Amino acid sequence: MTAPDLRTAVDGLLHEETQIHEDGIDLTAGAVYVVDDAGRIDFGGGELEPARTRPHETRTRRPDDDYGWWHLDGGQYLIEYNESLTAGPALLQTREAVLERGASHPTRVVTSLPRMPLSVSDGGLYLKENARVSTLRPHSAQSGR
Repeated sequence: MTAPDLRTAVDGLLHEETQIHEDGIDLTAGAVYVVDDAGRIDFGGGELEPARTRPHETRTRRPDDDYGWWHLDGGQYLIEYNESLTAGPALLQTREAVLERGASHPTRVVTSLPRMPLSVSDGGLYLKENARVSTLRPHSAQSGR
């Protein structure tokens, strides 16, 4: 997938002028989930069960704020994007600003945008609703490797 193809493959951008840049497309946090109860994974898939999750609540800093903040203690969460990917493959990476604040998610080649596990360091993280957390980059599979 090339950069122009990537632009047409992403729906739900909040602010194209900010999110689209020469290196890719930044994706925004639409929801954060807490894993409350373990899921199950077995060898054959017959006992596969999802983990029980709940939305993490947000709090505003000021009464007139339009968007709230998630206060994430150190640990693991699931993030859901505002955007969707209609075609792939594309490379999904954690934004540098997130990495520099002690949080990260796996780098993956994706054809859709699933919930992503977000690891937060012991110091925690304040994450504002709609913050840019990931970058989607063009990716082309190379044969013979």
